[in-house]
Amino acid sequence: MTSPTATLLVSCPDRRGLVATIANFIYSHNGNIIHADHHTDFAAGLFLTRIEWQLDGFDLPREAIASTFKETIADPLDANWQLHFSDTIPRLSIWVSRQDHCLLDLLWRQKAKEFHSSIPLIISNHPDLEEIAQQFGADFYCLPVTKDNKVTQEAKQLELLKQYNIDVVVLAKYMQVLTADFVQNFPTVINIHHSFLPAFAGAKPYHQAYKRGVKIIGATAHYVTADLDAGPIIEQDVVRVSHRDEVTDLIRKGKDLERMVLARAVRLHLQNRVLVYGDRTVVFG
Repeated sequence: MTSPTATLLVSCPDRRGLVATIANFIYSHNGNIIHADHHTDFAAGLFLTRIEWQLDGFDLPREAIASTFKETIADPLDANWQLHFSDTIPRLSIWVSRQDHCLLDLLWRQKAKEFHSSIPLIISNHPDLEEIAQQFGADFYCLPVTKDNKVTQEAKQLELLKQYNIDVVVLAKYMQVLTADFVQNFPTVINIHHSFLPAFAGAKPYHQAYKRGVKIIGATAHYVTADLDAGPIIEQDVVRVSHRDEVTDLIRKGKDLERMVLARAVRLHLQNRVLVYGDRTVVFG
């Protein structure tokens, strides 16, 4: 069995000796570092790092690591930081509307143990995909959303997330805009959409793109913020199309991209490889 590990994600004002300072914290407590990635954003004046070490032999009990790191390292460095343990299993909630391609892909990957997570809860504003949730053993809640009941339904959604101890919400083609109040109350939300925005906004973007004769289509996965489709980007990809492609071909290729890009983004998040700062991310490979 693989030895459990701890991972620190840290961002702080850049200065000399930061790599040594953080590494020495782990070394001084008999830790064995197995992965270390660093990046300096000179424009922002920030140092960013992901560092992972084995817990076997580490002389701080895991419940004391956070407080000790905060007091001795993070506070003096004015750092933003997160601590994660590899044997903690994140709990995901997938939100959908009527399209099933991203939902099925995530559930199949979960069943194949590609994700280190559980998916106990699926929420939708339509009843269409309940059977899929049942097939994969997830509880399904249909909460129709209108302009008049949006606040009430979001309150129910937040209560369900609390009830199921959800860590991450994945919007797998959930065709509703989350309010700023919701995002403030539950900020860890990943979304997927085509990459035509802002050029082809609104209904039938692939039809609009076809009429304009586009040569490249793409997909973007990002964290959700109060600004619509403008959150920090986790993953993107593109594929070429040609004059021989019909609208149906663009839609098919777009769905393929959405599946792959969303799966990569979810995996990177679950592996604690994404560090958000401002409107940007550093994604440690």
